[in-house]
Amino acid sequence: MIDKVLSSIPTPALVVDRAVLEHNIADMARRMRDLGVALRPHWKTSKMVEVARLQDQAGCVGFTCATPAEVECLLDHGYTDLTWAHQPVGPSKVAFAVEANRRGTVRVALDSLQAASPLSGAAVDAQVAVPYLIEVDTGLGRAGVTPAQALELAGRIASLAGLEFEGIITHAGHLGGFGDDRSGLEAEGRAVGTTMVGVARALREAGHQVRVVSVGSTPGSTSTPAVAGITEARPGTYVFNDANQVTLGSTDLTGCALTVAARVVSTPRPGEAIIDAGSKSMSSDGPTSGVGFGRVLAGAGGYADLHFFKANEEHGFLKGPGVMTLRVGDMVRIVPNHACTTVNMWSRALVIGQQGDIEEWKIRARR
Repeated sequence: MIDKVLSSIPTPALVVDRAVLEHNIADMARRMRDLGVALRPHWKTSKMVEVARLQDQAGCVGFTCATPAEVECLLDHGYTDLTWAHQPVGPSKVAFAVEANRRGTVRVALDSLQAASPLSGAAVDAQVAVPYLIEVDTGLGRAGVTPAQALELAGRIASLAGLEFEGIITHAGHLGGFGDDRSGLEAEGRAVGTTMVGVARALREAGHQVRVVSVGSTPGSTSTPAVAGITEARPGTYVFNDANQVTLGSTDLTGCALTVAARVVSTPRPGEAIIDAGSKSMSSDGPTSGVGFGRVLAGAGGYADLHFFKANEEHGFLKGPGVMTLRVGDMVRIVPNHACTTVNMWSRALVIGQQGDIEEWKIRARR
């Protein structure tokens, strides 16, 4: 259906299969309901208000954002229960965090007294309370305190006025490094949950009220939130899924709602075809394992024996036995390695309905 509908569109194009999108949203919402865990999806994946509406209708408690632009966009569209999963460092971000909490509840992530102190001063001056979560590093090696440091930091920030402690937050992005070792991924996902519950327990024993124990990542959504004591999950990629999630075993190709449609523009050498989608269409994020710019689909969605092995800005290079069947003008669709960064390359997406209808959804807050 999709390939037939797309036969006359200009390429390259970012394409969303609405039926798959809606299935993914409903499935994650059901799984979190069954676990008794609140769902606060990360909006950075879609950056589309229409997707936020579908997630809201499915029962999410609010949204997670990465940037002030994302926070502002969702506030402008009436979504007022947000987590800004980033440290608001620098005068402009501090001012934004304070002002955003005049419009709704926008909790921030903190992992140092140096980040907390300016925010405290600005909140006091503005007579606004800013809620926060202490970020815990559970293995990713990015921002966040170690589990052992969380208690000390909580005690130090608790002395600052204008800030309200709500709980703890982590992102288990390192689960993406397990490749096709799903059992290892699941074990590490449970370990992340156990660590977070242990940190929450220590904080409560020290007299801190911990309302939120928040975990993130799509590959960990089948393991980490299942640990008793986790209160909230923040998966993002699941709405579209991508080639990396297929490799990790989070889904299969039928669960991938997002593709880039491209046309063969040249077959200049034997065993090679050139398409009109390059690095500006796919982003440069590599696969979880191997090399290339995404998984190439053909026909009605069957996997083609094609490899997207190289990309210039506006040209993609395909090789493999399937190249022999391609002719100039043929359309292919590619499941990107990473949905989040691919979406951010585009200003719009073509959303294909079950009846072959096409809607255009704007991609917002890209700055």
